[in-house]
Amino acid sequence: MYTVADVVVENAAAHFDKAYSYLVPPAMEGALAPGCRVRVPFGQGNRRRTGLVLELSSRDDRGRLKELSEVLDPAPLLQQEGLFLLRYLKTHTFCTWFDALRVLIPAGAGVRGKTAYVPGTPDGGPLTELQARMVDLVKRSKAAVPQETLLKKTGAAADPQLADLVSRGVLEKNELLRQKVQDAKQVMARLGQDPAGHRLTSKQQLVVNFLQEAESASLKELCYYTGVTRAVSDNLAATGLVEYYQRTVPRTPYGAAGPTEIPPPLTLAQQAACETLCRELNSPAPQTGLLYGVTGSGKTQVFLSLIQTALDQGKTALMLVPEISLTSQMVESFHLRFGSRVAVLHSGLSLGERMDEWKRIHTGGADIVVGTRSAVFAPLKNIGLIVIDEEQEHTYKSEQSPRYHARDIARLRCAYHKAMLLLSSATPSVESYHAAAAGKGLLVALDRRYNDIALPQVEVVDMTQGKNLSESPSISAPLAQGLRDNLEHGRQSILLLNRRGYSTMVRCSACGTVCQCPHCSVALTYHAANGSLLCHYCGYAQPPATSCALCGSGLVRYGGSGTQKLQEELEKLLPTARILRVDMDTTMRKFSHQHLFHSFAEGEYDIMVGTQMVAKGLNFPRVTLVGVLSADQALYSGDFRSYERAFSLLTQVVGRSGRGEGGGRAVIQTYTPENPIIQLAANQDYPAFFREEIRSRRLHLYPPFCVMAGIGFVGEDLALVQSGAALFLEHFRKRATESYPNLPVRLLGPIPFEQLKAAGKYRYKLILKCKNTPEMRELLEELRQWFAAECKTVSAFVDMHYDRM
Repeated sequence: MYTVADVVVENAAAHFDKAYSYLVPPAMEGALAPGCRVRVPFGQGNRRRTGLVLELSSRDDRGRLKELSEVLDPAPLLQQEGLFLLRYLKTHTFCTWFDALRVLIPAGAGVRGKTAYVPGTPDGGPLTELQARMVDLVKRSKAAVPQETLLKKTGAAADPQLADLVSRGVLEKNELLRQKVQDAKQVMARLGQDPAGHRLTSKQQLVVNFLQEAESASLKELCYYTGVTRAVSDNLAATGLVEYYQRTVPRTPYGAAGPTEIPPPLTLAQQAACETLCRELNSPAPQTGLLYGVTGSGKTQVFLSLIQTALDQGKTALMLVPEISLTSQMVESFHLRFGSRVAVLHSGLSLGERMDEWKRIHTGGADIVVGTRSAVFAPLKNIGLIVIDEEQEHTYKSEQSPRYHARDIARLRCAYHKAMLLLSSATPSVESYHAAAAGKGLLVALDRRYNDIALPQVEVVDMTQGKNLSESPSISAPLAQGLRDNLEHGRQSILLLNRRGYSTMVRCSACGTVCQCPHCSVALTYHAANGSLLCHYCGYAQPPATSCALCGSGLVRYGGSGTQKLQEELEKLLPTARILRVDMDTTMRKFSHQHLFHSFAEGEYDIMVGTQMVAKGLNFPRVTLVGVLSADQALYSGDFRSYERAFSLLTQVVGRSGRGEGGGRAVIQTYTPENPIIQLAANQDYPAFFREEIRSRRLHLYPPFCVMAGIGFVGEDLALVQSGAALFLEHFRKRATESYPNLPVRLLGPIPFEQLKAAGKYRYKLILKCKNTPEMRELLEELRQWFAAECKTVSAFVDMHYDRM
């Protein structure tokens, strides 16, 4: 009997991304299991590729199977659940196998291969001067010499002379594999031999005495506490009295957790919500719960109590937040309650930190995980509860392959573990609220703020009325007066302007030409901080325009306001105010969100100006005034969720005000005060918004009454992209009519993306209103593979969670 491994390989295009059978050599059989990575010969040239073992089986005949070359993992990287999620991502998100693997393991766990050379058997033939230098260098080296090192030190190029040495056997070509991110190591010291009978200097005696007392210490600690240099310990190591060894040091992103604190008592409303949710948590097959609570109602304390219940049952818990900016306050709350049991996963950590946190979770060193979207794949075992805070946020949806939604993965994992999924928000997604209200889940409401603090009073300011204008172009008179009052009484304010930069549009007054990015179909934004025009899509930068590129006119005007300009206006309006700006430009550095929000919470600033990252999930009790500038901007985006997003953003940012004892108010500036969404957000009335929105969704057949799927087409030539989209549509209609006549589907398009061109590539899309059934996924996967083989110049992708491509 022969053992055969079904292996999927990296860098596989759609039309050959499948499992291939390889023979497992007898020497590898005991070291191999499903979920391990391997190296395999692939293709006609048998070039080595990294693969992942999906299954092992036996057969009588080895046939013409190639053998595995090497096993890379001493233990499976993916366990049973990981392989289950891998298959789900492959079949439901239309990605490659290795795209799916990429989100299941930390980025630093990947392997990198290098070609290297070792001495072979000389054939006695003549060598050129260059070949002789190559052979001499390899022979003098104690280890295999990487090709780049060999070529650099001999001054050669990758020419036939090196290939000739390999073909003659003078040099042997090997492959060196190295994990992308290595463990952090620390040099440690301990006594190697009994020092009795050895003559030691006074400094050496200090080292020996210290190690006899401490048993072991890092080299850094040894030198610090004894006051000697490393040369002293090195001399002792040379005699064998001191022994060096290495110890792996975990990279802890947030430092060691401090002492835990006793949580505050729950209010009667919080206690009632906890009891209802705990009953569901303890049931054999828990339903999905939706915790709908107005802003400031104390939902976080409910999460913490539920997680404690899950931990008391010997289970683990996962807490998801929509953005990195929200992790700092959430992690602080979790550390105060659970200490070092908490691990953190998000893209703001270094590769090494993410890998060490992943390992800590994988080995059971942490039973609570707090993180953003990708943390939904954390390798927790025996999950009892998954909480998704601000579950309506679009950031839970991945815009790159694999195009998954964290809510779907969380629901899948909860079903696998028989755990509870709890969704939470003051403005839930229409789909989640509709399901819960229809009895397809558990709906729990917190309709009053913590300790019955009143909701903020909201004033809607009509910016078309001259009486509301002030000396500042962006800030209305009522808002300006509110800021002055807050500054005078030592209270804090938050201003939301969801556009970063200084001027959002640069335009020629003579011909009307807008200064656009040459690689994207978007206007460039002027950033005063670095004096450049920047593209917020691809990062392109150029000096400020002084003349029109089309007509040559010097009548170039800078218009529109971003957060940088708003900060400048505030500095003129309120010269004594301490102003903090929070946007993508000020939060690029590691842990910048944490430092900025901590400074604001400590009262170091009077006013915080920011984009949508200041609008939700943050708790600043000293904030009593919130101002929303350009509220109309969110209302008119080109997708069916525009009203839902606008209502959520306005409601959430208004809810940052008045969370302490001083009460709060909010000012919403708008040019369309009659818009019902603005009025509903001002009243913080989600149920009324839901009733209006669900009526419109049902009438126009939008989710939750169907699934919106998108098929995107991307290429460098606009005509080819358009013809590729038309070809796909034609083939879709033909295949659906012939093989899937009863499949309910409506097709829209092809139409261009909202931004036709991005990063130098043109983009078109087809939109489908359908059901996410196995038949529909089968049809789309068949067409995707057909298109990949048929059209080489245009790439196509499928997104079963179409939102706004």
